[in-house]
Amino acid sequence: MRRREQLAEGAGPFVTRLTWEPPGGGVAVWESRLARRRGLLTVHPPGAPAARRASADDTAVARLRGLNAIAATAFVLGGALFAVGATVAQFRSGDATTCATIYFVGGLFFNTGGYVSLLQVINAPRHVPGGEGTLVTQRWRWWSYEPARADWLSTFVLFAGTLVFAVNLLDSFLQGLTVQQINRLIWTPDVIGCTLFLISGHLALVEVCHGRPRLLPRDLGWWIVAVNQLGSVLFMVSAIAAYVRPATSSPVNIDISNWGTLTGALCFLAGGLLQHVERP
Repeated sequence: MRRREQLAEGAGPFVTRLTWEPPGGGVAVWESRLARRRGLLTVHPPGAPAARRASADDTAVARLRGLNAIAATAFVLGGALFAVGATVAQFRSGDATTCATIYFVGGLFFNTGGYVSLLQVINAPRHVPGGEGTLVTQRWRWWSYEPARADWLSTFVLFAGTLVFAVNLLDSFLQGLTVQQINRLIWTPDVIGCTLFLISGHLALVEVCHGRPRLLPRDLGWWIVAVNQLGSVLFMVSAIAAYVRPATSSPVNIDISNWGTLTGALCFLAGGLLQHVERP
């Protein structure tokens, strides 16, 4: 897509990188994740070989730092608690209620991280198409509807996934369920939540890769997204292994389920730690 020296890159309807020539000359490059996470866009002044970073204003930077710190900390704590819960379950060091309680508290942190990630998108500084290469801070909002943006859709699906997980975690406290009820009330929300996490991770890869997912080992944002996506894959493996077979009334493989949850949770913990570095 071109419009007066403007080039848009992305996948399908999603635009994740814009390159244009400001009226004063030179080249400006806006990237969705860099603007949203770090409040930056790249500007090549006319006649200058090196690029400089145009930063958002102080209000936007303070806003982004606060949201980033909350989201990153929430994912670190959520991942840590899920890892503890899986460890307790695997080594039988607590009863079912203890495990459910640990998972539930961890789920609350995942809920927080998911919603604050959405707030990061909603309140990120916006570029001015065709402008001088600046980012504009808009008024604070608690909600928006922007499904044509890959970053909004990714974080919205992530947040929805954490809410579905909350149903799974609440139902885990129920006692005396039949096999059919366990699969319907606990296992099904678990699989749906994992599916939403995988969709969110794929959209995040589309955003950071500006199209088809590929290896970008020198990009911190790519590492964060890739590690979290690996965690989502491991969560899905755990969910599939936790299916209770009607014929035997036992899970497919409880060891794989617990280890899948443990390693997946550690991935989200690592992603949260890396996110602390990816700040304005």
